[in-house]
Amino acid sequence: MEPQFSYPHPVTLVGAAPLDADLLRFALNFAPKALAADGGVNHLRALGVDPLAVVGDMDSVALENQQMWERNLFFPIAEQDSTDFEKALARLAAPLIFGVGFLGGRFDHALAAQTVLVRYPHRKCILLGSEDIVFLAPPRLSLDLPFETRLSLYPMAPVKILSEGLYWPTRDLTFQPDGQIGTSNKVSGALRLQPENAKMLVILPRLHLAQVAAALGAAPSWPALGT
Repeated sequence: MEPQFSYPHPVTLVGAAPLDADLLRFALNFAPKALAADGGVNHLRALGVDPLAVVGDMDSVALENQQMWERNLFFPIAEQDSTDFEKALARLAAPLIFGVGFLGGRFDHALAAQTVLVRYPHRKCILLGSEDIVFLAPPRLSLDLPFETRLSLYPMAPVKILSEGLYWPTRDLTFQPDGQIGTSNKVSGALRLQPENAKMLVILPRLHLAQVAAALGAAPSWPALGT
């Protein structure tokens, strides 16, 4: 799918899940320009922020924000085979996307959001939660994190990953959701990750977002599925 919204700068994408205002402000500090996935517009307007666009099935936009229809900011997509996060991410191109309002609240929504990260591997997107961030490991990633920083690797399908700088090495392991997973590992030195395919999620404490954003932005990208 060709992107409908393309930007030369990082953007914040806001969902409708329960979201602390401080977390949204935190994301906007990195990417002040924002888009909303459906009811994410409610969070933005509560802070006085106007979105660049609102994408989704529009079933959770608050009444007081529906007046923005007149400003041609709404792009309704009625089909129900995808989540609002997927509707937005599939149509959005930016060097880096900070996603908030997708990991809080309902657990099934959080799982669906992580599936979308794997479905669109060519989009560099970091999802922010109250404590952690999660993103799809790019083909190569280098980070210099404090000693013993908690780092989790979670496979969304069978995947091998070369690594340096982890307390528990990953060489010769095949990770998969119903077998070997890599939660609660620790950083032991300069970190290097090289997964064999676009199926490995990385989970880190949110306080390392600045370094992760810089490293992910500089990392090579995966191709879109099917290309």
